[in-house]
Amino acid sequence: MSEVFEGYERQYCELSANLSRKCNSTSLLPDGVEKNAKVNEIKSGLDDCDVLIRKMDLEARSLQPNVKAMLLAKLREYKSDLNKLKREFKRITSGDVNQASRVELLEAGMADVHSVSADQRERMTMSVERLNQSGDRIKESRRTMLETEELGVSILEDLHQQRQTLLHAHNKLHGVDDAIDKSKKVLTSMLRRMTRNKWIVGSVIAALVMAIIFIILFKISHH
Repeated sequence: MSEVFEGYERQYCELSANLSRKCNSTSLLPDGVEKNAKVNEIKSGLDDCDVLIRKMDLEARSLQPNVKAMLLAKLREYKSDLNKLKREFKRITSGDVNQASRVELLEAGMADVHSVSADQRERMTMSVERLNQSGDRIKESRRTMLETEELGVSILEDLHQQRQTLLHAHNKLHGVDDAIDKSKKVLTSMLRRMTRNKWIVGSVIAALVMAIIFIILFKISHH
């Protein structure tokens, strides 16, 4: 999304600088076919600039709020720049520039050319700086988004591992419960056997005692 805005922005800056050069050179021309051709070129270029401004506006409004605010601020500067070009175009096509002013401009041609070149270089430099700053901010936003995404993935992995640990512990608890139930059954069975064995031993001892008593009584009665 931001790459699309950056593409429109680059096209606008190049077109704006080109129109500025054409406006300055056209203002020096006398009325005639050549000037009319230049005027038509400038008018077409201004229309293209309007289209690019609208595209940048739509693209900026579709982005995230923090990026959107930054790009709309830049867009206001471009709109102001475009309005200046339109005023310059109006001045050229209004006919207010009389023949005397044209002669004066032609006489100062070299100075104007140097001045225009300096202005163009300054405009291009500012445009490049704005593009670089925009690119840096977009890269920083991307880096932040990637870091946030990596952190989110790491958190999800940790949560998944914790869930697996809890499930494993839950399964172990089930296993312990089963072992306890089995132990209870074994102990109960052992207690039953011990009780039964006690009764058997007691019965055997009682039988032996009764047998001994019977033998003793039998001997006494025969004497």
